[in-house]
Amino acid sequence: MSSPPPFQLSQIRAYALSLGIGIVGGAIFAYFRLPLAWMIGAMCANTAASMLGWDVKVPRQLRALMIVVLGVLLGASFTPDLPGRVATWWPTMLALFAYVGLGTALLFVYFTRLCGYDTATAYFASSPGGLNEMVMVGGAMGGDERLIALTHACRVLLVVMVIPFYFRFFGGYTPPASMLPAIGGGEISLDDAGILIVCGVVGVVAGRLLRLPAYAMLGPMVLSAAAHMSGLSEAKPPALLVAVAQVVLGCAIGARFAGTSVRLVRDAMLMSVGATLVLMAITVAFSLTLAPLAQLSQDDVLLAFSPGGLAEMSLVAIALHSDAAFVAAHHIARILIVITCAPIVFKLSRPRPPPH
Repeated sequence: MSSPPPFQLSQIRAYALSLGIGIVGGAIFAYFRLPLAWMIGAMCANTAASMLGWDVKVPRQLRALMIVVLGVLLGASFTPDLPGRVATWWPTMLALFAYVGLGTALLFVYFTRLCGYDTATAYFASSPGGLNEMVMVGGAMGGDERLIALTHACRVLLVVMVIPFYFRFFGGYTPPASMLPAIGGGEISLDDAGILIVCGVVGVVAGRLLRLPAYAMLGPMVLSAAAHMSGLSEAKPPALLVAVAQVVLGCAIGARFAGTSVRLVRDAMLMSVGATLVLMAITVAFSLTLAPLAQLSQDDVLLAFSPGGLAEMSLVAIALHSDAAFVAAHHIARILIVITCAPIVFKLSRPRPPPH
């Protein structure tokens, strides 16, 4: 039996290193009962490793699998009383258009005037969401793909880092006493397990065929929501599996910075601090205004408008015992607004070349 090629061995070592230090980081955070311990601990450990120049990577297929798990878990938060609650969401859903427009405009000025980004790079780095789509479209429009990706990655990192600690120290959130997250049960019947697996597998296939955004998460979430709203199942994925998903997602965030020069990451991080502060100030203003108007929880609105990634902020909402269905629905809507409107607005706003 021949040994694997060297490049495969290096990939395996990078995967093992990333997941290994992610587990250690998560365990340390969990031991000290820090918020969202397994994801943030893994994220911090991998970010530090990346900054030290270590070769850390997360298999794309493994991250995709954990996204499916998260989609099924989110679907379990869609209870039979959801249709009655959705009717109260229209003010916040409409406000997302204003949030995206205002946030993009302010960050565009920030990146062009203070950070020296070129127009295309600044514009697509300013969009509060849609990391993968903004990198691809921004590159096609003449922007710096690497800088757009780093700026978005730093924003997600900072938001995911700050929000749980804010709730821990100012929002009254108390982390579970157990090392594992208090989500789901340790036992699940074979019937329920089968239902959740079907939701995950069929949801991914259907989501891909329908070309849904974030299909690996959205497809399973929709089917899981249907199963739970209809009363077919009340089960959730086991806490151990949720902890594994947190570790993998945390590792993936931190490993995004691997292979990039420390100077470039440092500069992107410093510039992203200012951009994240601007977006979070807008987020707080919207939550203070909209929560009483729509008679919703201010904490739920704050999480729904926080400019983190869909998967990451959904996990934060679940861990903080917020209305995960409300939070996830708003993040999905924000991504749809960004990926639909951002390229159109950029094309329309570009000056037309003078006629020959």
